[in-house]
Amino acid sequence: MTEKALVAVDLGGESCRVSLVRRNGKAPLMQLVHRFSNGPVAEGRRLFWDIDHVCAGVEQGIRFCAEAASEGIASIGVDGWGVDYVRMKPNGHPQGRPFCYRDERTVESEKQVHKIISRERLYDLTGIQFHRINTIYQLFADRADGIDESLPWLQISEYVTHRLGGEPVCEFTNVTHSELVGLKTHDWCDEIFCATGIDRAAAHRIVRPGTAVGGLKAELSRLPALRDAQLTVPACHDTASAIAGIPADGDDWAFISSGTWSLVGTLLDRPCATGEAREKNFTNLGGVGGKTCFLKNVNGMWLLRQCLEHWKKQGHEIAIEDLIAACAAQPAPDHLIDVDDPGFLLPGNLPGVVNARRAQAGYGALSNGRESIVRMANIVLHSLAARYAQVLADVATITKKRIRRLYIVGGGARNDLLNRLTAERTGLEVVVGSAESSTVGNFAVQLAALAGEYNAAVGAKSTAVAKYADALAANSFASSLSSKVSE
Repeated sequence: MTEKALVAVDLGGESCRVSLVRRNGKAPLMQLVHRFSNGPVAEGRRLFWDIDHVCAGVEQGIRFCAEAASEGIASIGVDGWGVDYVRMKPNGHPQGRPFCYRDERTVESEKQVHKIISRERLYDLTGIQFHRINTIYQLFADRADGIDESLPWLQISEYVTHRLGGEPVCEFTNVTHSELVGLKTHDWCDEIFCATGIDRAAAHRIVRPGTAVGGLKAELSRLPALRDAQLTVPACHDTASAIAGIPADGDDWAFISSGTWSLVGTLLDRPCATGEAREKNFTNLGGVGGKTCFLKNVNGMWLLRQCLEHWKKQGHEIAIEDLIAACAAQPAPDHLIDVDDPGFLLPGNLPGVVNARRAQAGYGALSNGRESIVRMANIVLHSLAARYAQVLADVATITKKRIRRLYIVGGGARNDLLNRLTAERTGLEVVVGSAESSTVGNFAVQLAALAGEYNAAVGAKSTAVAKYADALAANSFASSLSSKVSE
């Protein structure tokens, strides 16, 4: 690898991380340098992201990295959650705070889009699952909100890269999540833009992961360590980065990228957009090395964290680690919930939604006392594991793959109880990977690109990206610059 350091920025819906990779003898060593909180901002019934807060936190983290890396920094890459975007005024500044995908405005716009172009046709064109959070429904909703649809837009990760100084581009793995990219062409689908009236001219060109998009803006490039740093788009969709960061070979494995959402699926050499895949609502997202991430979005640790937030407001504060430990001593619950119920998408009183679903099924409500809190958390964890098992069974049936191993990565990989329940429900060998797998994959793409090896990475696990991911996963976060971590 390069003698200079690299920086990876991983943007999350709850927290964002800025990390550094440096040589430790012959092996690359990852360090968490800066972490800062993130979350939707509510204004009445609307939900936004504070994009200025995100960008300021990223810049601060990069400055901390520059202080630590006296050898200099060769490359910086940003990944993050998909579907959300920033519209930009002619001066490049945001038109306004970007909407959060959980905002309810897409409930109606999804219906309107499907009146114009059928679900079947959309899936044939894109291979992308139907979900009201997708960019297509958000862009269509801008019309009703009176937003100038001719203003160019970038998804969050690429916008942050552009704000750091990079060329405005759309990275392939990220924009496949938009439901606007052709499954066969790997480019913007003109038929969809024409049918919906979404302005094609407002979308930037699509590039592949590993593309260099320029240098840093002046105020950062003046720092000695950043003088020659280039901005590289990795797999900008954090899920694609997380899957690239899994140190697995062979073709008998599936994955769960577990965090706010749980992305449950497998890696394919080519898309699978059959009628059965459409009926089961699976998605074909772009992956690293020409692969396809065939998966389904499942509600993840968001459910438990939203419950914890509500209980805290009710005067019952409990650490998530203590709650999980208490659940481990519980028997299986009397009733499971559908974790993908639309009622669980919005923030708020999720315990109330759980009780409402229990009542509909003929079960009694659970109170806010500690014993009931543990029982409800236990329901959530068992329900997640059951949903994972159902989705993975569908994956095996649709793809005709014989799955033996299940890699669990991301922040939710630290949940030993959920991992055990998942192993029991699926009957698969569960392998717990890096909690920071998105960062591992981000760095691996950057390293392969800098070495001029990325093009050779198409098609096989034993290629450059995998080589770097294997080394990084073994040495991830061996140390942490904790004085730079803030919440």
